[in-house]
Amino acid sequence: MSATAKIKAPISKEMREFEHYFKQQLNSKIPLLNIITNYLLRRKGKQMRPMLVFLTAKLNGEISEASYTAAGLIELLHTATLIHDDVVDETYQRRGFFSINALWRSKIAVLVGDYFLSAGLISALKTKQIGVLEVVADAVREMSEGELLQIEKSRRLNITEEIYYEVIRMKTATLIAACTKAGAYSVNAGEEALNKMQEFGTCLGMAFQIRDDLLDYEKTNLAGKPTGNDLKEKKITLPLIHVLDQMSPAERRQTLQIIKRHHKKERKIAPIQRMVKERGGIAYAKAKMTEYRDKALDILHSYPESETRSALEELVYFTTTRKL
Repeated sequence: MSATAKIKAPISKEMREFEHYFKQQLNSKIPLLNIITNYLLRRKGKQMRPMLVFLTAKLNGEISEASYTAAGLIELLHTATLIHDDVVDETYQRRGFFSINALWRSKIAVLVGDYFLSAGLISALKTKQIGVLEVVADAVREMSEGELLQIEKSRRLNITEEIYYEVIRMKTATLIAACTKAGAYSVNAGEEALNKMQEFGTCLGMAFQIRDDLLDYEKTNLAGKPTGNDLKEKKITLPLIHVLDQMSPAERRQTLQIIKRHHKKERKIAPIQRMVKERGGIAYAKAKMTEYRDKALDILHSYPESETRSALEELVYFTTTRKL
């Protein structure tokens, strides 16, 4: 059995029903919108975020209608975010498929992203899931702030390890924490469980993003983006931050100047990538990723053994070993 099958096992029925539920949220009288929606639905990924909502709901109680609302809202928000990100970054492929802006132009992509977000909001309001809406609204605000903080730091190239953690917490971990907290919220879990699930999601999200940043230093293009793409966009991530901290002021300035002036040139960036590997940047980032993974597992181990807990443990390990 694959890792994904093991993760889905306790919620296989709910995930099947969710596909139909999710499609219903996107029905429109506009033919173009339905064509684009069907295109997106056909190339959906592993649906990690709905899985997290259902698994954490089941870990803390009985899955309810509110759990479907929470999963749908977060998946719609996530999809809208990806569509908008592709426009902002002028990305024309995502995981081997053409992006919406590549096929239908940026203006249409932005409007489709807006439609997805509004569909999620309407669903939550119709079912009076105000608490879940608050959780997700907080996540949207933090994600926006995280993106802007990263843009600011990429311009100045003055990111520290502390700021890096703050950026990835806001950009990535916040949404995953929203999934896990919303799952618990949807089954009326108490305050202690809500706090636990938020901390679990934050740790899982931190580990997830560090793994994603490590993939950028691997030789293959399995992550759906070219190797070294972060450096080409002047994004300085944990492996390089660690190596920069070990450099003399002069060497650090020289390295940052290369990134600033020649970040688009493969032959200039490649030596920096090799240096990061040779000087322990990869090993350091993996160790930090493992710390966050273990914190997430410790939180899960505060719950009794169950099929659901085992599935979440499998998801944590999958997150930190994935090749995609």
